[in-house]
Amino acid sequence: MKRITIALAFVGFATSCSFGQFGYTEPVTNGEKSEYQFTKIAHLGTTPVQSQGHTGTCWSFSALSFFESELIRMGNENPDLLSEMYIVRKSYEGKAEKYIRMDGKINFSEGGAFHDIPYVIRNYGIVPLEVYNGLNYGSERHNHSELFSVLDGAVQGLLGHLKNRRTTSLTSAWKTALNGILDAYLGKDVKEFEFKGKKFTPKSYVKEIGLEMDDYLSLTSFTHHEMNKECMLAIPDNWAWGKSYNVSLDDLMEACEYALKEGYTLAWGADVSEKGFSFGNGLAINPVDENTIEVSGRDNKNFSDAGADKKSNAFKTPVPEVKITPEIRQEGYDNKTTTDDHGMHIVGIYKDQKGTKYFLVKNSWGTGNYPKGYLYVSESYFKWKTINVYLHKDGISKSMKKKLGL
Repeated sequence: MKRITIALAFVGFATSCSFGQFGYTEPVTNGEKSEYQFTKIAHLGTTPVQSQGHTGTCWSFSALSFFESELIRMGNENPDLLSEMYIVRKSYEGKAEKYIRMDGKINFSEGGAFHDIPYVIRNYGIVPLEVYNGLNYGSERHNHSELFSVLDGAVQGLLGHLKNRRTTSLTSAWKTALNGILDAYLGKDVKEFEFKGKKFTPKSYVKEIGLEMDDYLSLTSFTHHEMNKECMLAIPDNWAWGKSYNVSLDDLMEACEYALKEGYTLAWGADVSEKGFSFGNGLAINPVDENTIEVSGRDNKNFSDAGADKKSNAFKTPVPEVKITPEIRQEGYDNKTTTDDHGMHIVGIYKDQKGTKYFLVKNSWGTGNYPKGYLYVSESYFKWKTINVYLHKDGISKSMKKKLGL
């Protein structure tokens, strides 16, 4: 089947060097006329940038990009691309069942969380992208607007059926009906398949590639939870009720730096609706004076493209940024100005000419910006707007493992 990758992820910033798997030591920048100069601290292997199209499935794209980098770290220099839409399909099955069990009192949407991936892989397995690309509706680009409308209509109709007291119980047919919708739009469910001359089930393929879901965990940082203990991440898309370890803000930053320097990438969930987040400018920053940023247009509801156009000298020249404290971070979460918008993949750490640290982030909006699908996220923005990170437990230092009781 046709791969829906955009193979320009490694196009260079300059003719003399490429933004390849292991990075390079020469300073790079975020735009053709930018004065930012970024120097590599760590830059890890990853697969080509893809596009989530017109869908709210960033969580699947970013998490599978993360797991593909895990396969690279484990020694597979050219891993199979994994099927985002297989994960999406099986997640829809699970979230619909829980939505009905909860009488519609939880979220049912295109969104999801990093915890969805271990939920699916443990229960069902995973398949390669070549086996299941999820494009069964006459398009070469993902677009789930119609699919979700039909799915939502089905579950809302089912709830209405119950609430109108037309019946006192449900038949088993509704799950078959829901799967029929998923079959029509994404393709038939995969029970077994042949790939590279071998036969697999989705679960046996997981064993073949060597991913072990018990090796991964989520970190977050909020002051209303006890430190260094597990908590449930209170965001609407956490339908699977996955847990995260709650750590101090400094420990969160240090954990991410440590992991990258030790060769471990991270999946990153964050708010991307702020003025300083500009995929088009290849930057996410938190200027002291954000009024210098002019915004035209607006982000789409799924945060599935570059969104509003943003202009400012702050995207061309480094400017002073807000010093983020746990109190500032918590205030944003409590007053709902920090929201769970988008999932991405952190693959490196750099510093600019003034010594400010930035995470190099791989996105799933194609390669239309100057860093060809990537952007640099400042330490201030990261501390301010991170929801959680997801990583391998061996990417955590011994001292932090001791704090968490791992």
